[in-house]
Amino acid sequence: MSINIPSFILALIAFAILYLLLNKYAFGPLFSIMEKRRELVLQQMNEAAQTREQAVAYVEEQKQALEAARKEAYEIIEQSKQTSSKQADLLMAQAKEEAARIKDDAVREIASEKNKAVQELRSEVGAVSVKIASKLLEKEVSSDSVQEELVDQYLKEVGGRP
Repeated sequence: MSINIPSFILALIAFAILYLLLNKYAFGPLFSIMEKRRELVLQQMNEAAQTREQAVAYVEEQKQALEAARKEAYEIIEQSKQTSSKQADLLMAQAKEEAARIKDDAVREIASEKNKAVQELRSEVGAVSVKIASKLLEKEVSSDSVQEELVDQYLKEVGGRP
C-alpha cells in the first residue's frame, strides 16, 4: 500500500477548509441553538422549582386557612352550646318565677276567699244571734243584764265579736 502524499495533503487541506466553513456557518449556529436550548431548559427548571415552591406555600396557606376555619367553627359550636345553656337556665328561672307568682296569687286568692267566708260566717252568726235574742225575748227573760250575758257568751263561743 502506498500513500500518496500530495493527495493526503490535498485531503488534509480540504478537511481544514471544510472544518473552518462548518465551524463558521454550521457549528456556530448549531452550538448557539444548543446553548439557547440549554438556557431555556434551565429557565424552565427554575420556573418549575419556583412554581413548586409557590404551590407548597399555597398548600400550606390553605392548610392554615382550613385549620383556622375548623377552629372558628368549633368556637361557634361551643359558643352556641353556651348560649343555649344560658337560655335554658334563663327559661328555667323564668318558669320558676312564674310558678312562684302563680302560687303566691293562689295563696292570696285562698286567703281572700277564706276572709270572705269568715265575713259571711260572721254575718250569719250575727243573724243567728239575733234569732237567739228574739227567742230569749220570747222566753221573757227577767233582767236585761242576763240577756246581754247570754248574747256575749254565745258570741265568744262562736268566735265573733269580743
